[in-house]
Amino acid sequence: MNAQRMEALIAEAVRDADLYPSEIPAIDLYLDQITSLVGDRHREGAEHFADRELTRTMINNYSKDGLLSPIKGKKYTKEHILQMLLVYEMKNTLSIGEIKRILHSIYALPDYSPALLERIYLRYLGAKGEDRALAADAVRRLSEKESLSPENDEDFLTLILGLSTLSSYLKTVVQVLLDERYPAPDEDREKEDAKRAKAEQKAEQKAEKRAAKEKKKSAAEGGAEES
Repeated sequence: MNAQRMEALIAEAVRDADLYPSEIPAIDLYLDQITSLVGDRHREGAEHFADRELTRTMINNYSKDGLLSPIKGKKYTKEHILQMLLVYEMKNTLSIGEIKRILHSIYALPDYSPALLERIYLRYLGAKGEDRALAADAVRRLSEKESLSPENDEDFLTLILGLSTLSSYLKTVVQVLLDERYPAPDEDREKEDAKRAKAEQKAEQKAEKRAAKEKKKSAAEGGAEES
């Protein structure tokens, strides 16, 4: 993998597609309509984002966990959809308990309203473009500073380790800032730590299965080429 190929992969890695508030219907929607709306938009991004769907089960769990405002009947308002999108964006970094602390603090604001939630979401989308550029720049700067070549195995592993550490640091920073602003009771903290450990273990198992699947696929393709 040369530097040009790595640049292309980085650009694709951060090419997700976002649903803007103006694209959410003003009328209330059923679950299937919501998952279809969000899914169609995600499929406009890079291929690996298409698998990260917002499902009926996820939405039901968000509701059961108290992450969404009370729902009347079987339809969801635009406010509910914005709440779902915020949870969806945070769930890859934060636990459900941590997300709940953030959202409940926002919902409890004296001036809370659907308009405030929409404004927060829009500001987040505006910052997200900068986040994409920062992610690509972090890879570039680390590679240049340490003179790392993606074509060299030793350099490549050094780069991966450095980026993994950066990701871990940023996640820890988020959690430290959250604890400072919206501290969790000790009992809740223990539950969150246990859930986080379980989620990390599950992610590791999933990554191992994916790696094994890719290895098996590569071996099959190699055998096909030889024959």
